[in-house]
Amino acid sequence: MLVLGIESSCDETGVALYDLDQGLLAHHLHTQMAMHAEYGGVVPELASRDHIRRVLPLTEACLKDAGKTLAEVSAIAYTQGPGLGGALMVGASFANALAFGLNIPVVGIHHLEGHLLSPLLSEPRPDFPFVALLVSGGHTQLMAVKGIGDYQVLGETLDDAAGEAFDKTAKLLGLDYPGGPTLSRLAEQGTPHRFTLPRPMLHSPDLDMSFSGLKTAVLTLVRQVEAEHGELTEPLRCDICHAFQEAIVEVLVKKSLKALKQTGMKRLVVAGGVGANKQLRAALDDAAARRKLEVFYPPLALCTDNGAMIAFAGAMRLKHAHAPGAFTIKPRWDLSALPTA
Repeated sequence: MLVLGIESSCDETGVALYDLDQGLLAHHLHTQMAMHAEYGGVVPELASRDHIRRVLPLTEACLKDAGKTLAEVSAIAYTQGPGLGGALMVGASFANALAFGLNIPVVGIHHLEGHLLSPLLSEPRPDFPFVALLVSGGHTQLMAVKGIGDYQVLGETLDDAAGEAFDKTAKLLGLDYPGGPTLSRLAEQGTPHRFTLPRPMLHSPDLDMSFSGLKTAVLTLVRQVEAEHGELTEPLRCDICHAFQEAIVEVLVKKSLKALKQTGMKRLVVAGGVGANKQLRAALDDAAARRKLEVFYPPLALCTDNGAMIAFAGAMRLKHAHAPGAFTIKPRWDLSALPTA
């Protein structure tokens, strides 16, 4: 089975080809980061228009790289939701039209399920069951994963997700969009323990999280630093970035370990854009080694939105006899409501 995957949920157009026997054959990605930077954030209409321009050339490039033709494609998977309505419509329209023309199945994939399963594209790959820490864009969740489609929410953020907190804090610090990755780079240059920021809900009895208050604490700290030093110098900015990242990482690590203890599972899977964070990976690896646990990550190139995770999730759904979908999009969609494969 050769599956063509289409991802267009927000500001990145991803196309990939996944073969059940040979694995990932090719994947291409176009990011709209530079286009949206001028506006300080994603502009939905511009995102949709750019997906229209990119999806066909990316598909052609994928087929060429893999040495395949459209006639060899067995099925098409596309991101059905959640995401921006107009952006989702581009991928859904392209996938369904192509599938209709080729007379092959088409299956709509939950964007977060794609992220959730993306570590299975790496080697070694985790076995089920496992706890998943999903830190992607506007989502931060801990899930108990027992199989394809069998996902139980253990805890989640009650306000800002970790990725949102990174981007909003970066903006407070005067960093250009998208600020999250820049904040992480500056944090590596910061002085440890120069500043201390709160760890929201670190000791709460549940597995929920909150990061909105942390962002507010950074704003207060910035004002204090500016009052004391007259300006926010680059070294001070790096120190604040380090303190902020340290707080986020400590909360994510402690909650993940608590989820593993509560479920009795020994494997943790980390997925989503924040999963590429070096400090988070180092802290989780260290904690897991001391407790004889296993941690799995997707390849760095597949941490952000991409077509490979959609193609893979589609292949898994079709492999387990999941019924092909229809031409629909779901801008808002609860991951725990997915059918079990």
